[in-house]
Amino acid sequence: MRKTILIVAIGFLSMASGFSAEKLIDNNMAEKALFMKDARVLNSFCKAIVKGDIETVKRLIELGEDVNEKSLGKTPVIFAARYNKADILSLLLDNGADLTIRCDSGFTPKRHAELSHANEALAVINAYLSK
Repeated sequence: MRKTILIVAIGFLSMASGFSAEKLIDNNMAEKALFMKDARVLNSFCKAIVKGDIETVKRLIELGEDVNEKSLGKTPVIFAARYNKADILSLLLDNGADLTIRCDSGFTPKRHAELSHANEALAVINAYLSK
């Protein structure tokens, strides 16, 4: 009985003060929109790499895509290394991708491959570094 009275009292107080869940949601969304630095979205080039779509990657390179431009703080080479896309990794390296660029967390493409147990990608990186 006490719980019921307490819940009803809280409900009336909330209504009297103008509090509503809708306002809370709207205020939170507006606050997030104001303070968001940027919409963190993976670019199309890196999406194609993650999916393993080598034809799209080739087309985008032919159209002038920057093979060293970061998306979400990682270069295309890092995505290829992390997701074990060895053929795409070779393609990127053949088109001027830089293995020395680190992600925003400070890891190299080689380290991403090691952490992901991406053995094929790691072999491509080691072969390229030994040239």
